[in-house]
Amino acid sequence: MTANEPPDEGGDVRPAAEPPELTFPDLPRLELDELLGQLVDRAGEVMAAQGRLRGLLKANQAITADLALPVVLRRIVEAARTLLDARYAALGVLAPEGGLAEFVHSGMDTDTVEKIGDLPKGRGLLGAVIDEGDPIRMRRIAADPRSSGFPDGHPAMRSFLGVPIRIRDEVFGNLYLTECARGEFSSEDEELARALAASAAVAIDNARLFHATTARGEWMAATAAVTRQMLGGTGNHALELIVERSRELAEADLAVLVRADDGGHDELRVDIVDGRPGLDELLGSLRGRRFPMRGSVAGEVFTSSVPLRLTAPGDRPDLTPALVAGYLDAGPMLVVPLVGPSRTDGVLAVVRVRGRPVFRESDLEMVSGFANQAAVALELAEARAERERTRVLDERERIAADLHDHVIQRLFGAGLAVQSVAVRVAEPAYAERLRGVVGDLDDTIARIRTSIFALQQTDADGLRAAVLQVVDEAGQVLGFRPMLRFTGPVDALVDDPDLADDLVAVLREALANVARHAHASTVEVDVVAESRRGVVVEVADDGVGPGPAGRRSGLENLRRRAERRGGTFSLAPGDEGGSRLRWAVPAP
Repeated sequence: MTANEPPDEGGDVRPAAEPPELTFPDLPRLELDELLGQLVDRAGEVMAAQGRLRGLLKANQAITADLALPVVLRRIVEAARTLLDARYAALGVLAPEGGLAEFVHSGMDTDTVEKIGDLPKGRGLLGAVIDEGDPIRMRRIAADPRSSGFPDGHPAMRSFLGVPIRIRDEVFGNLYLTECARGEFSSEDEELARALAASAAVAIDNARLFHATTARGEWMAATAAVTRQMLGGTGNHALELIVERSRELAEADLAVLVRADDGGHDELRVDIVDGRPGLDELLGSLRGRRFPMRGSVAGEVFTSSVPLRLTAPGDRPDLTPALVAGYLDAGPMLVVPLVGPSRTDGVLAVVRVRGRPVFRESDLEMVSGFANQAAVALELAEARAERERTRVLDERERIAADLHDHVIQRLFGAGLAVQSVAVRVAEPAYAERLRGVVGDLDDTIARIRTSIFALQQTDADGLRAAVLQVVDEAGQVLGFRPMLRFTGPVDALVDDPDLADDLVAVLREALANVARHAHASTVEVDVVAESRRGVVVEVADDGVGPGPAGRRSGLENLRRRAERRGGTFSLAPGDEGGSRLRWAVPAP
């Protein structure tokens, strides 16, 4: 007997019993297997949730690592596509006027994008997310009645998830995901997309604030630079800087400064242009271009002095973008007036090509500020030009006074002295020579008086000014300026507008005839207005002389003008060759 064997009641020892075998009933065992399976599934779900949480944290880190808005939008789309196992992802930025202003996408290659053509405008199912402002999740896009289908060349898409991105009370845009790798998006995917959209809203808001702050600083720096240019007296350089900085700060492709044509307000003229690199040929074509004011966008702003902000030229079908029509595939544009104290001086337009984001209200405020500076620059330039004209005219008045008070008087005195000597000279030949000197002095005095008139301030509407203009124009054709003499009170005596028009027309036709036929090297013009002699125009040249064809055709109109007023007209050879035209009518 061993120590471990207990004795029986009779004192005998019995051997120990064997332990029973551990067994489980069949039904409880199945429940345990199921429970263990559930635990494993739950563990897998927890691991998956942890993986997605890590993915969300990684996505948050990626989208908040930069402050440039285009980079932030691109990273949001890429992060959403990776995080939610989607084949395609996009972010649509809402336009202030409705629809989509910008569409950032991921998952499509360049060839596919080119085949599709225009990016979505925010209609159909995309528009439903915009209108409802709540997430939309579905297994099959085609089954939803709100779907408007896909354009030609667009890849097939089935599952869909759309989530709005809210910045405080504003819906900035929507996050769109399609073609889930698991077949369809789950409610957990929707929650994850919402969480990513919330993080994206913070990142976008920070990027917009940074962009606004940076733009404001650049605008202030540009304003200071323009102010220095204006105060420095370089008005045109200031305008060029305004146009350049307007385009750069508005992130536009083209900026144009337009002013009314010198001939009136029926046409506009492109004065200054600035464009992004690669548009040199376009800039050369636009510079100096004229286009009708009526019916154009720039003309509407010029006449109304009210700025326009267009998402595309088609926003105003009643107006044409004549400024860039045929030159640039224009999209969004800002057109603002240059409003001065008493009038609109011009129009400043900044343009983006079609497909680029629309301009925002802040862009309009910035460009309007530059337009105001441009108006001030134009006023300063005009004031400086007026001061310079006044200075030049004052100087001319002084020179004219000196010529009249000193030079002419001395020449006149010399002429009288020579004339008195000529009377006392007995030798006829010498006396004739002295009389010739007197004639030369009289001719010199007449020419000096004409020069004095040209130096003095004159009425732009007067006859003398009109004659001077005709002579100057003829000088450009002849290659030299004709010599001009005035005799008598031309403006005072010829006060009849019709007679003045006749005189100017006669002079213009006479000089044109010399330029066409005479082959002259010198031309002399005399305009006489005296009560005794009447009104006379004489044009003498040293050319080939008059031809019979000229007398019979082009100059007959001059004869009729003279005869209608009771005057005479003649065209004859000159005393020393060439020709002499004389048109004379009685004084009024």
